[in-house]
Amino acid sequence: MKDRVSIDLVDGVADVRLIRADKMNALDREMFEGIIEAGEKLASLKGVRCVVLSGEGRAFCAGLDMQSFAAMGNSGGEGGVPGANHLAKRTHGIANVPQQCAWQWRTLPVPVIAAVHGVAFGGGFQIALGADIRYATADTRFSVMEIKWGLVPDLAGTQLMRHLAREDVVRELTYTGRIFNGTEAKEYGFVTRVVDDPRAAAFETAREIANKSPDAVRAAKRLLNDAVTADAASCLMAESVEQEKLIRTPNQIEAVMSNLQKRAANYKD
Repeated sequence: MKDRVSIDLVDGVADVRLIRADKMNALDREMFEGIIEAGEKLASLKGVRCVVLSGEGRAFCAGLDMQSFAAMGNSGGEGGVPGANHLAKRTHGIANVPQQCAWQWRTLPVPVIAAVHGVAFGGGFQIALGADIRYATADTRFSVMEIKWGLVPDLAGTQLMRHLAREDVVRELTYTGRIFNGTEAKEYGFVTRVVDDPRAAAFETAREIANKSPDAVRAAKRLLNDAVTADAASCLMAESVEQEKLIRTPNQIEAVMSNLQKRAANYKD
Protein backbone atom coordinates (compact mmCIF):
# COMPACT_ATOMS: atom_id res chain seq x y z
CA MET A 1 0.00 0.00 0.00
CA LYS A 2 2.78 2.43 0.91
CA ASP A 3 3.88 3.12 -2.69
CA ARG A 4 0.31 3.62 -3.95
CA VAL A 5 -1.78 5.10 -1.11
CA SER A 6 -0.84 7.15 1.96
CA ILE A 7 -2.85 7.78 5.13
CA ASP A 8 -2.28 10.53 7.68
CA LEU A 9 -4.63 11.07 10.62
CA VAL A 10 -4.80 14.51 12.28
CA ASP A 11 -7.53 15.59 14.71
CA GLY A 12 -9.97 12.94 13.53
CA VAL A 13 -9.54 13.65 9.81
CA ALA A 14 -7.82 10.97 7.72
CA ASP A 15 -5.93 12.36 4.73
CA VAL A 16 -5.97 9.53 2.17
CA ARG A 17 -3.96 10.17 -0.99
CA LEU A 18 -3.39 8.20 -4.16
CA ILE A 19 0.36 8.68 -4.64
CA ARG A 20 1.14 7.21 -8.06
CA ALA A 21 1.52 10.73 -9.42
CA ASP A 22 3.87 9.80 -12.29
CA LYS A 23 1.02 7.74 -13.80
CA MET A 24 -1.79 10.16 -12.87
CA ASN A 25 -2.76 7.65 -10.15
CA ALA A 26 -3.86 5.12 -12.77
CA LEU A 27 -5.20 1.82 -11.53
CA ASP A 28 -2.78 -1.09 -11.77
CA ARG A 29 -2.85 -4.24 -9.64
CA GLU A 30 -0.91 -2.59 -6.84
CA MET A 31 -3.20 0.45 -6.83
CA PHE A 32 -6.32 -1.71 -6.61
CA GLU A 33 -4.78 -3.64 -3.72
CA GLY A 34 -3.50 -0.48 -2.04
CA ILE A 35 -6.87 1.26 -2.14
CA ILE A 36 -8.64 -1.74 -0.63
CA GLU A 37 -5.96 -2.11 2.04
CA ALA A 38 -6.37 1.58 2.89
CA GLY A 39 -10.13 1.14 3.27
CA GLU A 40 -9.65 -1.85 5.54
CA LYS A 41 -7.14 0.05 7.68
CA LEU A 42 -9.48 3.04 8.01
CA ALA A 43 -12.38 0.83 9.05
CA SER A 44 -10.43 -0.33 12.11
CA LEU A 45 -8.33 2.78 12.80
CA LYS A 46 -9.30 4.43 16.08
CA GLY A 47 -10.03 8.11 16.11
CA VAL A 48 -11.17 8.47 12.48
CA ARG A 49 -14.21 10.76 12.20
CA CYS A 50 -14.01 11.81 8.55
CA VAL A 51 -11.91 10.95 5.47
CA VAL A 52 -10.59 13.19 2.69
CA LEU A 53 -9.73 11.21 -0.45
CA SER A 54 -7.57 12.85 -3.13
CA GLY A 55 -4.86 12.21 -5.68
CA GLU A 56 -1.34 13.61 -5.82
CA GLY A 57 0.03 15.32 -8.90
CA ARG A 58 -1.96 16.31 -11.97
CA ALA A 59 -5.03 14.12 -11.46
CA PHE A 60 -7.35 12.42 -9.04
CA CYS A 61 -7.24 9.14 -10.99
CA ALA A 62 -6.91 8.53 -14.74
CA GLY A 63 -8.66 5.15 -14.61
CA LEU A 64 -7.24 1.77 -15.56
CA ASP A 65 -3.54 1.77 -16.37
CA MET A 66 -2.88 1.49 -20.11
CA GLN A 67 -0.50 -1.42 -19.58
CA SER A 68 -3.41 -3.30 -18.04
CA PHE A 69 -5.42 -2.79 -21.23
CA ALA A 70 -2.46 -3.97 -23.29
CA ALA A 71 -2.14 -7.11 -21.20
CA MET A 72 -5.83 -7.86 -21.65
CA GLY A 73 -5.67 -7.39 -25.40
CA ASN A 74 -2.46 -9.28 -26.01
CA SER A 75 -3.07 -12.32 -23.88
CA GLY A 76 -6.78 -12.37 -23.14
CA GLY A 77 -5.73 -12.46 -19.50
CA GLU A 78 -6.65 -10.30 -16.59
CA GLY A 79 -3.80 -7.81 -17.02
CA GLY A 80 -3.43 -5.60 -13.99
CA VAL A 81 -6.97 -6.02 -12.69
CA PRO A 82 -7.13 -8.38 -9.69
CA GLY A 83 -9.68 -11.14 -10.24
CA ALA A 84 -10.59 -9.99 -13.76
CA ASN A 85 -11.05 -13.58 -14.93
CA HIS A 86 -13.54 -14.27 -12.13
CA LEU A 87 -15.50 -11.05 -11.74
CA ALA A 88 -18.68 -12.83 -10.69
CA LYS A 89 -16.92 -14.09 -7.56
CA ARG A 90 -17.85 -11.99 -4.51
CA THR A 91 -14.76 -11.29 -2.44
CA HIS A 92 -15.92 -8.41 -0.21
CA GLY A 93 -19.53 -8.92 0.84
CA ILE A 94 -21.67 -7.97 -2.16
CA ALA A 95 -18.66 -6.70 -4.17
CA ASN A 96 -15.73 -8.16 -6.07
CA VAL A 97 -12.18 -6.77 -5.83
CA PRO A 98 -12.49 -3.91 -8.38
CA GLN A 99 -15.94 -2.92 -7.11
CA GLN A 100 -14.67 -2.76 -3.55
CA CYS A 101 -12.28 0.07 -4.52
CA ALA A 102 -15.31 2.33 -4.95
CA TRP A 103 -17.98 0.65 -2.83
CA GLN A 104 -15.88 0.58 0.35
CA TRP A 105 -16.10 4.36 0.67
CA ARG A 106 -19.88 4.06 0.78
CA THR A 107 -19.75 1.36 3.46
CA LEU A 108 -16.98 2.94 5.57
CA PRO A 109 -18.63 3.93 8.88
CA VAL A 110 -17.54 7.58 8.65
CA PRO A 111 -18.15 10.22 5.94
CA VAL A 112 -15.76 10.36 2.98
CA ILE A 113 -15.12 13.54 0.97
CA ALA A 114 -13.46 13.18 -2.43
CA ALA A 115 -11.36 16.16 -3.56
CA VAL A 116 -11.16 15.81 -7.33
CA HIS A 117 -8.93 17.65 -9.79
CA GLY A 118 -7.35 17.08 -13.18
CA VAL A 119 -9.10 13.98 -14.45
CA ALA A 120 -11.36 11.28 -13.02
CA PHE A 121 -11.86 8.80 -15.83
CA GLY A 122 -13.44 5.36 -15.78
CA GLY A 123 -12.55 3.62 -12.55
CA GLY A 124 -11.28 6.90 -11.11
CA PHE A 125 -14.68 8.49 -11.64
CA GLN A 126 -16.39 5.56 -9.96
CA ILE A 127 -14.04 5.67 -6.97
CA ALA A 128 -14.94 9.33 -6.49
CA LEU A 129 -18.65 8.46 -6.70
CA GLY A 130 -18.21 6.09 -3.76
CA ALA A 131 -17.56 9.08 -1.48
CA ASP A 132 -20.37 10.77 0.47
CA ILE A 133 -19.41 14.21 -0.87
CA ARG A 134 -17.40 15.34 -3.92
CA TYR A 135 -15.66 18.68 -4.46
CA ALA A 136 -14.05 19.42 -7.84
CA THR A 137 -12.59 22.26 -9.86
CA ALA A 138 -14.62 23.64 -12.77
CA ASP A 139 -12.09 22.32 -15.27
CA THR A 140 -11.80 18.79 -13.86
CA ARG A 141 -12.50 16.29 -16.65
CA PHE A 142 -14.76 13.31 -16.00
CA SER A 143 -15.78 10.37 -18.15
CA VAL A 144 -17.56 7.04 -17.91
CA MET A 145 -14.81 5.89 -20.22
CA GLU A 146 -15.25 2.10 -20.24
CA ILE A 147 -17.21 2.11 -23.52
CA LYS A 148 -14.07 3.41 -25.29
CA TRP A 149 -12.40 0.09 -24.53
CA GLY A 150 -15.43 -2.06 -25.29
CA LEU A 151 -16.33 -2.46 -21.61
CA VAL A 152 -18.99 -1.37 -19.13
CA PRO A 153 -18.51 0.51 -15.82
CA ASP A 154 -17.77 -2.19 -13.27
CA LEU A 155 -16.42 -0.48 -10.15
CA ALA A 156 -19.97 -0.23 -8.77
CA GLY A 157 -20.55 2.65 -11.18
CA THR A 158 -24.02 1.63 -12.36
CA GLN A 159 -25.24 1.41 -8.77
CA LEU A 160 -23.61 4.67 -7.69
CA MET A 161 -24.50 6.80 -10.73
CA ARG A 162 -28.19 5.97 -10.72
CA HIS A 163 -28.74 7.60 -7.33
CA LEU A 164 -26.96 10.84 -8.27
CA ALA A 165 -28.04 11.77 -11.80
CA ARG A 166 -31.09 11.37 -14.02
CA GLU A 167 -31.35 8.03 -15.77
CA ASP A 168 -31.11 9.52 -19.27
CA VAL A 169 -27.94 11.43 -18.30
CA VAL A 170 -26.35 8.27 -16.90
CA ARG A 171 -27.26 6.36 -20.06
CA GLU A 172 -25.92 9.01 -22.42
CA LEU A 173 -22.59 9.27 -20.60
CA THR A 174 -22.26 5.49 -20.32
CA TYR A 175 -23.11 4.80 -23.97
CA THR A 176 -20.84 7.54 -25.37
CA GLY A 177 -17.95 7.91 -22.91
CA ARG A 178 -18.23 11.67 -23.45
CA ILE A 179 -15.83 13.79 -21.41
CA PHE A 180 -17.53 16.45 -19.28
CA ASN A 181 -16.17 19.09 -16.91
CA GLY A 182 -16.69 19.88 -13.24
CA THR A 183 -19.38 22.45 -13.88
CA GLU A 184 -21.38 19.95 -15.92
CA ALA A 185 -20.76 17.28 -13.29
CA LYS A 186 -22.34 19.50 -10.66
CA GLU A 187 -25.34 20.15 -12.91
CA TYR A 188 -25.77 16.40 -13.40
CA GLY A 189 -25.51 15.68 -9.66
CA PHE A 190 -22.12 13.96 -9.59
CA VAL A 191 -20.30 16.85 -7.87
CA THR A 192 -21.44 18.49 -4.65
CA ARG A 193 -19.57 21.77 -5.04
CA VAL A 194 -17.32 23.35 -7.67
CA VAL A 195 -14.41 25.09 -5.93
CA ASP A 196 -10.98 26.47 -6.80
CA ASP A 197 -9.19 24.26 -4.25
CA PRO A 198 -11.02 20.96 -3.67
CA ARG A 199 -8.59 19.69 -1.01
CA ALA A 200 -8.83 22.87 1.05
CA ALA A 201 -12.61 22.84 0.82
CA ALA A 202 -12.73 19.13 1.65
CA PHE A 203 -10.60 19.58 4.76
CA GLU A 204 -12.70 22.53 5.90
CA THR A 205 -15.84 20.38 5.71
CA ALA A 206 -14.06 17.36 7.18
CA ARG A 207 -12.92 19.33 10.22
CA GLU A 208 -16.46 20.59 10.74
CA ILE A 209 -17.79 17.01 10.61
CA ALA A 210 -15.01 15.81 12.93
CA ASN A 211 -16.20 18.36 15.51
CA LYS A 212 -19.71 16.90 15.59
CA SER A 213 -20.78 13.92 17.71
CA PRO A 214 -19.15 10.87 16.09
CA ASP A 215 -22.04 8.70 17.25
CA ALA A 216 -24.61 10.88 15.48
CA VAL A 217 -22.51 11.20 12.31
CA ARG A 218 -22.06 7.44 12.00
CA ALA A 219 -25.76 6.86 12.68
CA ALA A 220 -26.67 9.43 10.03
CA LYS A 221 -24.47 7.68 7.46
CA ARG A 222 -26.11 4.34 8.22
CA LEU A 223 -29.56 5.88 7.77
CA LEU A 224 -28.67 7.68 4.55
CA ASN A 225 -27.06 4.56 3.09
CA ASP A 226 -30.19 2.53 3.83
CA ALA A 227 -32.51 5.26 2.54
CA VAL A 228 -31.20 4.75 -0.99
CA THR A 229 -32.62 1.26 -1.37
CA ALA A 230 -34.86 0.36 1.59
CA ASP A 231 -38.62 0.85 1.72
CA ALA A 232 -40.16 3.77 3.63
CA ALA A 233 -41.45 1.67 6.52
CA SER A 234 -38.02 0.16 7.15
CA CYS A 235 -36.32 3.55 6.95
CA LEU A 236 -38.76 5.20 9.35
CA MET A 237 -38.23 2.40 11.83
CA ALA A 238 -34.45 2.71 11.40
CA GLU A 239 -34.67 6.43 12.24
CA SER A 240 -36.45 5.62 15.47
CA VAL A 241 -34.02 2.87 16.42
CA GLU A 242 -30.96 5.04 15.76
CA GLN A 243 -32.45 7.97 17.67
CA GLU A 244 -33.27 5.84 20.70
CA LYS A 245 -29.66 4.65 20.75
CA LEU A 246 -28.37 8.23 20.71
CA ILE A 247 -30.66 9.94 23.24
CA ARG A 248 -29.08 10.50 26.66
CA THR A 249 -25.74 8.97 25.68
CA PRO A 250 -22.58 10.83 26.84
CA ASN A 251 -21.87 12.30 23.40
CA GLN A 252 -25.47 13.40 22.89
CA ILE A 253 -25.48 15.11 26.30
CA GLU A 254 -22.14 16.72 25.45
CA ALA A 255 -23.63 18.08 22.22
CA VAL A 256 -26.41 19.76 24.14
CA MET A 257 -24.22 21.10 26.95
CA SER A 258 -21.47 22.43 24.68
CA ASN A 259 -24.04 24.38 22.67
CA LEU A 260 -25.77 25.74 25.77
CA GLN A 261 -22.44 26.71 27.33
CA LYS A 262 -21.10 28.09 24.03
CA ARG A 263 -17.88 26.08 24.15
CA ALA A 264 -16.09 23.51 22.03
CA ALA A 265 -17.44 20.01 22.46
CA ASN A 266 -15.28 17.21 23.87
CA TYR A 267 -16.62 14.08 22.23
CA LYS A 268 -15.35 10.57 22.95
CA ASP A 269 -14.75 8.05 20.16
